[in-house]
Amino acid sequence: MKYYFNKKVKGDFEQVIDQVTRELEKEGFGVLTEIDVTGTLKKKLDVDFRNYRILGACNAPYAHKALEVEDKIGTMLPCNVIVQEKESGQIEIAAVNPIASMQAVENKALGKVAQEIKGKLEKIISKL
Repeated sequence: MKYYFNKKVKGDFEQVIDQVTRELEKEGFGVLTEIDVTGTLKKKLDVDFRNYRILGACNAPYAHKALEVEDKIGTMLPCNVIVQEKESGQIEIAAVNPIASMQAVENKALGKVAQEIKGKLEKIISKL
């Protein structure tokens, strides 16, 4: 099982970020964190790196359900979605597969929540 699912689209990097954020919102996710990997690598290491952003997405009702059934699951939250420029005009969006990332947690109730989140994230990616 792959630990992510992804899709490539053509477009402007910042416009794709906006589109991904809008699609996340339609499925009840908010972006809690946004990590500019490109800027961080430049600042910390003086390395030039392609456009790469990590969006920490959270669906509060599902996060609450997950925390209710597994109190340590916060170590795996929020759901990360990456947007990266592969080549000029080619942008890849990838989201964590919560089923794969939570396989080590032996909790059937959590598996149901992970399955529902997986469906939402797959729907978001498919709409891009």
